[in-house]
Amino acid sequence: MSLPKDFLWGGATAANQYEGGWNECGRGLANVDVTPWGPDRRKVMSGTAGVHSLDDSHFYPGLEAVDFYHHYKEDIALFAEMGFKVFRMSIAWSRIFPKGDEEEPNEEGLRFYEDVFRELKKHNIEPLVTITHFDCPMHLITEYGGWKNPKLIEFYKRLCQVLFTRFRPYVKWWLTFNEINMILHLPFMGAGLEFEEGEDREKAKYLAAHNELLASAWAVKIGHEVNPENMIGCMVAAGEFYPYSP
Repeated sequence: MSLPKDFLWGGATAANQYEGGWNECGRGLANVDVTPWGPDRRKVMSGTAGVHSLDDSHFYPGLEAVDFYHHYKEDIALFAEMGFKVFRMSIAWSRIFPKGDEEEPNEEGLRFYEDVFRELKKHNIEPLVTITHFDCPMHLITEYGGWKNPKLIEFYKRLCQVLFTRFRPYVKWWLTFNEINMILHLPFMGAGLEFEEGEDREKAKYLAAHNELLASAWAVKIGHEVNPENMIGCMVAAGEFYPYSP
């Protein structure tokens, strides 16, 4: 069996894992920025640490990462050398809307991604863009409580409208959320959730999942209205499962 001629063979990245430039071009602070490496990492990602800012006692790998923000041209050229034809990447929400609830987007952030898409086009590489790969502006967490608040649906719809409209000439392959089910396992990382003592955590997680699924459906609707040729999906984190019996 052979792969079809139009098979999208490429590689995948995420803004919070490789982009860097966390405080440039007007970008705001996000949950992924304040997630440190080391013994406190899982506590922060699970929403029990109450971390809202950076400090001098932790190392935050996402702040600089591999500095794609300053080296995207060289990185894309190397990617092209490998023969890849599709590049999965994500948009840092706080680079487009630094706080998340603004009425107007950050033009500098939009220009950065536009430049990236132009560079990909030069190398005949198709972008596959994840709208939210765990990024949630910290303001939406401290002010609204993250994705357990349905108000985030409207902020996300505004983000989608801007992205689909601005990048219509460059992007037709989209994912709404990366590993949407990570809300249940690492809720601060997956949905900006923090928990108070005595709070029903399971209820909060499933409420956040409900809101993200509604937002995902709205993204599909908006994306097809802007460009009927858009291909839009979502994704879940894979896992290994074994049957109880044959």
